[in-house]
Amino acid sequence: MSWFAKYFPNAVTMKSDFIQATGETLYMTLITAVVAGILGLVIGVGLIVTQPGGILENRIIYNIFDKIVNLCRSIPFVILLAVIAPLTRLIVGTAIGTTAAIVPLVIGSAPFYARQIQNALAEVDHGVIEAAESVGSGPMGIIFRVYLKEGLADIIRSSVLTLISLIDLTAMAGAIGGGGLGNLAINVGYSRFETDVTVLAMLIILVIVFAIQLVGDLLARRVDHTA
Repeated sequence: MSWFAKYFPNAVTMKSDFIQATGETLYMTLITAVVAGILGLVIGVGLIVTQPGGILENRIIYNIFDKIVNLCRSIPFVILLAVIAPLTRLIVGTAIGTTAAIVPLVIGSAPFYARQIQNALAEVDHGVIEAAESVGSGPMGIIFRVYLKEGLADIIRSSVLTLISLIDLTAMAGAIGGGGLGNLAINVGYSRFETDVTVLAMLIILVIVFAIQLVGDLLARRVDHTA
């Protein structure tokens, strides 16, 4: 490992820090993915079924969901972190730290995922939906047996895209006190002019992103009925 010590002289003495930071990044990503995934899926399905021409067309509900998604997606994440600090403090007791970062991460990523889900489900063949309606399938049956089943491959691809975006947000949150690899890269590597620390943190993030992309692509190909 002499080559590692040569090119990463500062990082080589921070093994425990990198292990902790990587764990914090994965923790933020996992918890946020679960919570934001559920919220985003519900809102995304709500958008597709209540839109004009949808199986549960309701302009009022659709417009409410649509405006919420557009509003939340329009706010830069760094500003969102500051704006909802009181809410974060109310929910977890503090606005700083890894757990506290999950609140803005959920609010920042759920609307993005909801829009991705809406777009993915919009690709489902309308003829299949009409066929399901013709044999007496109700709205819940169409949602679970048509939309979510037929659109599964695109849902997986949307999930991968959202997870990669989420990794980016965790790094941003970490840079201003949220912990994780972003905190290590900026507040340690950049602030102390220890470039090797920043580079190694970036490389670890890239490995996580490539792993997510690889697994997502394999799953999407496996369930894609058109492949």
